[in-house]
Amino acid sequence: MRGSCWLNRRIEQRFRLLAISTVKSAKIKLLLFCCVALTLLAFSSTGSSFLLWNNTNQTPQIPSFTDSRKGYSIVMNTWKRYDLLKQSIKHYSSCPRLESVHIVWSEPNPPSESLLKYLHHVVKSKSRDGRYVKLRFDINTEDSLNNRFKEIKDLETDAVFSIDDDVIFPCSSVEFAFDVWQSAPDAMVGFVPRVHWVDSLNGDSNKFRYGGWWSVWWTGTYSMVLSKAAFFHKKYFSLYTNEMPSSIREFVTKNRNCEDIAMSFLVANATGAPPLWVKGKIYEIGSTGISSLGGHSERRSDCVNIFTSVYGRMPLVYTSVKAVDSRNVWFW
Repeated sequence: MRGSCWLNRRIEQRFRLLAISTVKSAKIKLLLFCCVALTLLAFSSTGSSFLLWNNTNQTPQIPSFTDSRKGYSIVMNTWKRYDLLKQSIKHYSSCPRLESVHIVWSEPNPPSESLLKYLHHVVKSKSRDGRYVKLRFDINTEDSLNNRFKEIKDLETDAVFSIDDDVIFPCSSVEFAFDVWQSAPDAMVGFVPRVHWVDSLNGDSNKFRYGGWWSVWWTGTYSMVLSKAAFFHKKYFSLYTNEMPSSIREFVTKNRNCEDIAMSFLVANATGAPPLWVKGKIYEIGSTGISSLGGHSERRSDCVNIFTSVYGRMPLVYTSVKAVDSRNVWFW
């Protein structure tokens, strides 16, 4: 009798263990099934987005504005690099909300007829749905880096995208940066951040050093975005030409450097706010510039200190904010 009871208990315990094991196994299988299903769903949506990118080379289109003041104008600085100029104009002419292109021309001779004909043809060929990008050459008699910030009388948009002729950004990145600028139209919004810091090596809190990209990467902080690829309001053209201390413009003309730092100082002094850095892929299509020359950082540091002295204070403001288009990245 006892043996029979003991045997029944053992059988009952085994059935319980089997049932528990079965339930646990079922839960694990259900959990694995859910994980697989979610993974497949994620890859499915990502895959369709990837195919869309491969087919159109664009992110989902943002509705365009009919008011020309809602678009933006490109102001492109160039100097005897006609192949690069052609390549850049051909690329940017297809950007959806671009209204006009103004080429800052400071060469002794006017643009050739062949160059004019080619660029107008390229711009016209990119027109679609009744949209036509206006092309203008702003001819200057003096060769000065200040020319890129001269006031443009027939500029129809508030937003200006200042760009060099040797850098290319995807139109999707430019359009996103324009959206960011619209949220802060008094700020400089750009792709190339730089930083300044107190020159602690000399023990003088009133002396500063200019920091390049690696300084920004190491500290996660910046205080400038360079005008080689930046949005800002057209009103700063007038401030730069008419209100900024003339000694700064004279320094830029004489030394052929630091007009971008001068614009950063101007905007920071006017707003008391930092710039905004937009993450974007940059394609350098030209040869190395003055930044690759020896002593570049020292000369830029001199600019920072001279401009600080002219303003009577350091107007640049630090920030660690970075704008990222989350539609194109897994983690942001």
